[in-house]
Amino acid sequence: MPKGPIRRSQLIAPFGVASLSVTRDGTSVITAGLDHWYQREDGTGSTLSINTDEFVFEEWRLQALLNVDHFREPPDYRFRRSFDESPNLGLTVPFLRFPQWHFCPNCSRLRELPLSHRDKEYCSFCLAEKKWRIGLVQVPFVATCAAGHLQDFPWREWVHHSANPICNSTLRLYATGGASLASQTVECDCGMKRNLANITTADADGRGSVLSSSLADDRTLYLCSGRMPWLGAGAEEACTSPLRGSLRNASNLYFADVKTALYLPRKSEVAPSILVAILEQPPFSTLISLLSKLGAAIEPMMLRSQHSQALQDFDDHQLRDAIAIVSGVKSAVNVETRLPEDDDETAFRRSEFNTLRNERSEAQLLVRDARLSDYEPSVGKAFGKVMLAHRLRETRVFAGFTRIFAINDQTLQQKRRLLRKAPVTQSEWLPAYIVFGEGIFFEFDQRRLREWETRPSVVERFSRLNLRYAATQAANGRPVTPIVPRMVFIHTFAHLLMNRLTFECGYSTAALRERLYISTSTSAPMGGVLIYTAAGDAEGTLGGLVRMGEPGYLEPVIRRALETAQWCSADPVCMEMGRGSGQGPDSCNLAACHSCALVPETACEQFNRFLDRASVIGEIADPSIGFFDSKEWE
Repeated sequence: MPKGPIRRSQLIAPFGVASLSVTRDGTSVITAGLDHWYQREDGTGSTLSINTDEFVFEEWRLQALLNVDHFREPPDYRFRRSFDESPNLGLTVPFLRFPQWHFCPNCSRLRELPLSHRDKEYCSFCLAEKKWRIGLVQVPFVATCAAGHLQDFPWREWVHHSANPICNSTLRLYATGGASLASQTVECDCGMKRNLANITTADADGRGSVLSSSLADDRTLYLCSGRMPWLGAGAEEACTSPLRGSLRNASNLYFADVKTALYLPRKSEVAPSILVAILEQPPFSTLISLLSKLGAAIEPMMLRSQHSQALQDFDDHQLRDAIAIVSGVKSAVNVETRLPEDDDETAFRRSEFNTLRNERSEAQLLVRDARLSDYEPSVGKAFGKVMLAHRLRETRVFAGFTRIFAINDQTLQQKRRLLRKAPVTQSEWLPAYIVFGEGIFFEFDQRRLREWETRPSVVERFSRLNLRYAATQAANGRPVTPIVPRMVFIHTFAHLLMNRLTFECGYSTAALRERLYISTSTSAPMGGVLIYTAAGDAEGTLGGLVRMGEPGYLEPVIRRALETAQWCSADPVCMEMGRGSGQGPDSCNLAACHSCALVPETACEQFNRFLDRASVIGEIADPSIGFFDSKEWE
């Protein structure tokens, strides 16, 4: 396969397992499954020259959430030099050629090549006729299903109007110059011809597709064959989902399911957090995990005998307590009790919310309280707390992927099954990486938030959004979750502030991220957001974002963000859409579009859905819809 560099973080998203990318020479390739990661391209290497322990790390909260033993960073490529016996030299991540069907720009003939084909291929007919030497080009169309499978477009079946064609004549792909799919035509030398109109279209009920239902004249359903080319030739499983055509560069062909978590230090009254952090990382974590699986009692002397210098500042009493925490025998003091009404994601974030709203001084989590009394009175009226995270650590894990829809009803286990060809027989792991950064944490005033979300105008506005969203989800067979007003408001506020911060602190919108903390629980409500930036470098970022959260800097940023939100370049249409049918993906946005409230999808947790400017600043006709009173910020 043509070689080309790719960043390690990009192997988590957007170029994780089963995603398509294009190399420097224009070849479309698909990222191979995890079975062959941490191997050399030439197949050489032994257990001595390849040591995966170097890439192993742990994140205790995500390990429990995803039910895995550990995580591994994607391998970095290291050049092999003569007489250099260092481990992990020459490791690559494998990619395969996809789609396999190619066409000749000269004669338009279609030809299928193997997944492992490396070199540029030429049309043998054109070479024999001594025509202009142009290499074969991969077709721009593929076929996929909502279950995550992917295959080449069924050219032969489509042109012959049959799910089981018997003709094996040469196929040709022509383009007549139009802008629609109807201008693309596939022809067979037997005389059959058919254009590609509607191959990407879903049926009226949203559950099927034109490709599956209209491929054959006899209306024989052409369903997905369960192919998984990223796992190698012949990899497939049973599947009865409808098949849908797609452009290979379509935005809905691949959605990486990335799970993230902020690092929360664990400690007890005896064991300090720094000791627990040491034991959480290899080689200690590997040894503790192995001994725990064997059922052996883990004594401090076992760890001291291996690495005594790292533990010399701690006594055996502290070490025993830290071992109990890391091995799961004892809970750390900062592990929160799950509320009965919390779902898995809410319970997972509640620990972070309760940690960020208090000052912390740890090696990998440094949070300082920005006193509200130091800000202008308008800040104290809107927020309950403003915390400045000078340093934080985030772990990003690739847990699977979806196709066609960003969110579906597949379980984590079903998504994980698509990542490997062979089942895991030993410790299970997922690719991940660690980033360090900084951020500003906002907790909104709960009393004002509850008063706002119970206003009749607000309740009526979001009830219409819920009905529309529930109908769309039900029609597509996807799970329905209620949309609460505080989530839309806080989400939109985060987008408006991120867009404004790009002008104030120098970060691009793609460098900033949001992390929402939402719960309507009566006993322990949450209404907060962390706006942060993180880089792959171990030193983190330079403090520009935290500075913008300090008194004297934050107030002008919020004021300008609210002023900008008052008028969108697409108004009055944008604002009127909030009172009508909505806009954006699945019509889940109200008064929000690319000109006012949207950010890069990598920065948004909800794929730029559930946004409404009116929830922040109100409408001209009804200012009560907005949480903020513009007069307070004049």
